[in-house]
Amino acid sequence: MKYRNLFAELGIPQAEIDKKIADTFNTMFYGSVEERIYHPVGSDMGYIEDTGNIDARTEGMSYGMMICVQLDKKEEFDRIWKWSMTNMYMTDGRHPGYFAWSCKPDGTKNSHGPAPDGEEYFAAALFMASSRWGDGEGIYNYSSWAKTILRDCIHRNGEGEKPGMTMWDENNHLIKFVPEAPFTDASYHLPHFYEIFAERANPEDRQFWAEAAKASREYLHRACHPVTGLCTDYANYDGTVLERSFNRHASLHYSDSYRTIYNMALDWSWNRADPWQPENCRRLQKFFEEAGEKWHLVPHPDGAFTDEEAMHPVAIKATKAAASLASLDGANPEEKALAESLVREFFEMPLRTGNRRYYDNCLYMFSLLMLAGEYRIY
Repeated sequence: MKYRNLFAELGIPQAEIDKKIADTFNTMFYGSVEERIYHPVGSDMGYIEDTGNIDARTEGMSYGMMICVQLDKKEEFDRIWKWSMTNMYMTDGRHPGYFAWSCKPDGTKNSHGPAPDGEEYFAAALFMASSRWGDGEGIYNYSSWAKTILRDCIHRNGEGEKPGMTMWDENNHLIKFVPEAPFTDASYHLPHFYEIFAERANPEDRQFWAEAAKASREYLHRACHPVTGLCTDYANYDGTVLERSFNRHASLHYSDSYRTIYNMALDWSWNRADPWQPENCRRLQKFFEEAGEKWHLVPHPDGAFTDEEAMHPVAIKATKAAASLASLDGANPEEKALAESLVREFFEMPLRTGNRRYYDNCLYMFSLLMLAGEYRIY
């Protein structure tokens, strides 16, 4: 597969691109206390800190593992994975076979509930680690653990199994927000990962993952506004707005939503399966361009802005630029100029600082890897 390097296409020297990636990793993992989000623990563990909430989340831990496998950082990968298995993996209670979504930095569980986006990133990162470094023993038998995680996500084979506690709806093949929830989160839909699962999961589960990839692509058509390209943080399976939620931002284009656009751009770059994806990426880029000075405010999916400031402005800019990986395909001259300008602007943009840097900078790193052609299938 050819991985497109948009930075190089714009004339940025490869040495500068490589340095940008290396510097970003080193800042996030080994920078100052005010910069880093990674913390080694003892001789063989480490965790990714959500610096805004002072905890470790399956989201961040699995993101850290995916970053490490993409950049061939096996030591850090193994440290994060062991911390996750030691502190987050549950073998009893209501959710055996899943990972507790939040732990304190000392490993104490804040919750015994899982968040499915962690499981799908863990599995994808483990499959890639298996291909890149080979399987080891115990928890380092990466491919075996990836298969086990995915098996439990759709079958709940562990002790204490209860009906309805799968992470994907068995009938519509769509990922749930949490196992108990009859709704979903658009940014959790990763058909590019499900295609990998359809090739590498347990043989009896591969058809399910092929159906999940198809179902998620179709779902995103329903979840994204036909004019703005925006989605909401949470939504019903039919794509309609979730009117009642514990999250007051559930019906808005808020923090979770930013990931949706670069997920579809990455899926397009890997699979070229849905021509709607480049179109929607262009819609979203156009919306934010026409928003002008309001771009940093929180919008409704139809484009009407609230007066609230977005919590993660760097994530908005990063993912909007990463959308160019898809939006450039089929773009007219005006759309092409906009997409390229966003890529250039992003390359010059620094990492976020301060206590909210964790989420922004993870999305920054993924966007950087995508646009450099370095987010690859292993």
